[in-house]
Amino acid sequence: MKQRDLEALLADMTLKEKADQMLQVVGQMILSEDKNVITGPMQELGITEEDVRLAGSVLGSMGAADIKKIQKKYMEEQPHKIPLIFMLDVINGYRTVFPIPLGQGATFEPEVSKRCAAVAAKEAAVSGVQVTFAPMVDLVRDARWGRVMESTGEDPYLNSQFAKAMVEGFQGSDVSEKYKVGACVKHFAGYGGAVAGRDYNTVELSEHTFREFYLPAYKAGIDAGAELVMTSFNTVNGIPASGNKWLMRDILRDEMGFDGVLISDFAAIKETIAHGYSSDEADAAKKAIEAGVDIDMMTSCYSKNLVKLVEDGEVDEKLVDECVMRILKLKNKLGLFENPYKDADEEEEKKFILCKEHRALSREAAVKSFVLLKNEDQALPLKKGLKVAFIGPYTNNHNIMGSWSLIGKREETVTIEEAAREVMDPETTVFRQGCPVLGNDVRIHAFNGSEQEAEVEEADQEKMMEEALRASGEADVVVMPIGEHFLQSGEATSRAMIDIPEVQMELFRRITAVNDNVITVLFNGRPLDLREITRKSKAVLEVWMPGTEGGHAIVDVLTGAASPCGKLPMSFPYCVGQAPVFYNEYSTGRPYTEGIEEVDRFRSRYLDVPNKPLYPFGYGLTYTDFSLSEITLDKEKMEADGVIKASAILKNTGSVRGTEVVQLYIRDLAASIVRPVKELKGYRKVTLEPGEEREVVFEITEKDLRFLLPDNTWDSEKGSFKVYIGTDSQTENGAGFELI
Repeated sequence: MKQRDLEALLADMTLKEKADQMLQVVGQMILSEDKNVITGPMQELGITEEDVRLAGSVLGSMGAADIKKIQKKYMEEQPHKIPLIFMLDVINGYRTVFPIPLGQGATFEPEVSKRCAAVAAKEAAVSGVQVTFAPMVDLVRDARWGRVMESTGEDPYLNSQFAKAMVEGFQGSDVSEKYKVGACVKHFAGYGGAVAGRDYNTVELSEHTFREFYLPAYKAGIDAGAELVMTSFNTVNGIPASGNKWLMRDILRDEMGFDGVLISDFAAIKETIAHGYSSDEADAAKKAIEAGVDIDMMTSCYSKNLVKLVEDGEVDEKLVDECVMRILKLKNKLGLFENPYKDADEEEEKKFILCKEHRALSREAAVKSFVLLKNEDQALPLKKGLKVAFIGPYTNNHNIMGSWSLIGKREETVTIEEAAREVMDPETTVFRQGCPVLGNDVRIHAFNGSEQEAEVEEADQEKMMEEALRASGEADVVVMPIGEHFLQSGEATSRAMIDIPEVQMELFRRITAVNDNVITVLFNGRPLDLREITRKSKAVLEVWMPGTEGGHAIVDVLTGAASPCGKLPMSFPYCVGQAPVFYNEYSTGRPYTEGIEEVDRFRSRYLDVPNKPLYPFGYGLTYTDFSLSEITLDKEKMEADGVIKASAILKNTGSVRGTEVVQLYIRDLAASIVRPVKELKGYRKVTLEPGEEREVVFEITEKDLRFLLPDNTWDSEKGSFKVYIGTDSQTENGAGFELI
């Protein structure tokens, strides 16, 4: 449709039609002939049958046949034949599931995530989905917050790279093209800064920190063309995001230039009442529309109150028209007026979902996401001829997709045992569960409220333990796949103690007492307290929640068919008491250097634990060794329009081929506002054969030296800088230069 046609359509719509275009419901409400749906959930929400007939979008439906059925029924009753948009949480894959986003961040390879997003879009699109609620680009610094699994980490630069890549992967160059879906950048804004890491909690950030660290990744996603943005649950400057006019109009619309659809998170408009910001649903609706929120997800705030608010002169109808026009434009961009079903196709579902190519990418992405945290005495890869015992609850566990893999099916994932049986000698390899993922005293609930972990009788647990101990005693090496339950990370999974379940730690302690040659494989959605695991393991391999092909990928790395090359996108704290801990912190007036307490105790430090995390941002080992030379700068002074080339020689000093991620950090030594001790400004993935060396060159421009000034403008300041080139954020390999 042309713009003039959209304007004519809008002009012909009744106020009630317009208000309901701004309502999002679940598809079952449209399809159901069951009056219990109408008198039950709909009535509780305050949504009428008329509202459902006129609702503008659907949440949570998928499958080509069902979506065609919903759209057909809806279009038959819609007075202007305006099609629905079907939206769904497609986070780290549709049916072919990739590593959780935090794991994808560990690849330090946004192009991989772009390819994964494109595959997810293809599978979702043929299943009728037209918009995904992804990517989540919230900056995360606190491991207690369960939703860190949906982010790509703690660094604004890295997050921005992945935000751009994922949006481009989902949408392509034209969202109306076949196999593309609209992307929704979320959660705007600052959701990852929840106080104490407690989900849905308030956010207390200075405006400077908010703008400089938290906003850049959202901006990157918007600049990449994201069609939608989702509001966050939290407050910003004391005002809930969904009713925050400064945040949504001044920052998002005016400063960032976003002109797409702004959708609330689930019931977030109504929740401004619980925040104590809105007095009732009508007040919540008024504040949300004044902030420019276009779609109310699953409440009746808009549908029940907007008409009266306009008629009473409380809300200008122009605000309604602005919102509805943005919704109509999105539907037009998706091509829905010409084809309301877009790419929904039952035959293509069969053809593409979980196809060979998609599974191959899942395996590749998983391998690249794994981070080798420890490898004492080259315990990995496993040496041929050894008797190997796989012992742990993730040995043959299909729940390795992550809690937001709502469409993925656990029976379609490949476990470690299944993969190992394909390539390892059955005469020298055994598999034992050892214990359940959780003890009987722990209850975990899924989104539908059902328990996900069945109780195991005490006698059965003891039998499992005995079998594991026997196998361990007979083995040369024990591989222990252990970790969080897949529902211990994700939304509403904040944890005060970020450790591995106690029932598994008991197994770990008893196994390591019998056999000290233990390799630990970690499944988790957040950084964990790994002090004991690290101390007692010969090797530690972080595999996150790796997705559909996780078992194959893990066995590839364990056997040396593939080499780990991932780097931590988020610091692993020494213990939970450090949280939040992150590499790009500010120095204090009394910075602490290890050992200085002997002469000066009055420093910024803990009495009982180190300041530094157990494993820092950017850390990760490989199966070979690398050396990195001192930095060479082609000049020591840079003019505003100039370039400095910083380089170092990377050499593979080991005996096998390997890939290293060389990282560039910069520090502004003195500025008009305090600067971080280091900031990531670039990285290179370099693969070298044994003995091979290569010069790794970074170009530094004035743009790399810019920061947010006290007046909220971005610029650089003349002065001294230090550049670091290393293999993690704690590198001290530095050189100085000056901006003149």
